[in-house]
Amino acid sequence: MNENDLIDWIQLINTDGIGPVRFYKLLKQYGTAAESLKALAAKQALFSRRDAEYELEKAARRQVKIITRGDEDYPKNLYELNDAPPVLYVKGRTDILNYPAMVSIVGARNASVNGRKIASRIAYDLTENKVVVVSGMARGIDAAAHKGALFAGKEHGTTIAVLGTGVDVAYPSENQNLYEQICAQGAVVSEFALGTQPQAANFPRRNRLVSALSAGTLVVEASLNSGSLITARMALEQGKDIFAVPGSPLEGRSAGCNQLIRDGAYLTESAEDILNTLAFTQNRQIKDFAKVDLFANPLDKEQKSDNIPFQTKKVDTAPALPLTDLIPATGIEVDELIRLAGQDTAQTMMQITELELEGVVERLSGNTLFLKNQKNRKNR
Repeated sequence: MNENDLIDWIQLINTDGIGPVRFYKLLKQYGTAAESLKALAAKQALFSRRDAEYELEKAARRQVKIITRGDEDYPKNLYELNDAPPVLYVKGRTDILNYPAMVSIVGARNASVNGRKIASRIAYDLTENKVVVVSGMARGIDAAAHKGALFAGKEHGTTIAVLGTGVDVAYPSENQNLYEQICAQGAVVSEFALGTQPQAANFPRRNRLVSALSAGTLVVEASLNSGSLITARMALEQGKDIFAVPGSPLEGRSAGCNQLIRDGAYLTESAEDILNTLAFTQNRQIKDFAKVDLFANPLDKEQKSDNIPFQTKKVDTAPALPLTDLIPATGIEVDELIRLAGQDTAQTMMQITELELEGVVERLSGNTLFLKNQKNRKNR
């Protein structure tokens, strides 16, 4: 598509009252976007031609690629949608948009620590097994899934984030670093014009793309009224596999997943459950599940709770630092201290207990350890 044609498409899809369905009807009726614009001009105001040209200029400055339906890089999975976006904005890699094996992971924004760990672990293992993880970059489960995927492949894993904002708007703002990392290693995708700010109506539209891109959708923690269940329903309508992580019936965040399982979703406890199902339902030759021996670090040092759960690790025979040297003045979670110690968990827990009995450290709310004073630390 040449530049003038692309400007026509941008101008048409951004004209008031023109959504994807009507866009395609106009193309069918008039043959081209240019002719459609001429026909519409007699009836209503059009999106400014200058603004459409400026959209191209902004995209070039911000290193954003604009692809249209019919382009080689346009995701073929989206062709199944009758309202597939005529125009997609992509920041990052376009070559992964047609990757043969993709799985969406969605769930609660106010996810529990365990929920985030499960999402991160499964995303990591899927990526290690050559499956691209797709999510919406929301806080909670989405962010944890992206982090797990990025951490795979020796911290060079790839993932796709579909936004409900412009592709140049990192939302929520707390995910700015995550957004930049996804742009560098994977792809951030949006159908909305550059600069589009968060609007409630845009996120259900985003969700249909998250599910459509993938062969299946995994839900990790969702209430009965969760938007994640909307994504699952869309995936079901698109003929995709639905996976759900079960949870306690006493936990409201598990109610949606448990309901999905009752309704026929695949009960999922690990990436292996997903890989085996896809190998069967999609008739894909997916390699044997990789038994990864990883002692993982958190991707985001500020959010240790999104760390990939520990795997078996041989105890290092080198002399270990005293535990007190690993505890900052601001305190540290017990799980994180165990990770940093790099030794057998039971051994570390015994040392922690001894330090508590000696009055060197104290354990406060949130299972966090604090040094009682810096003098104690220096003396040990």
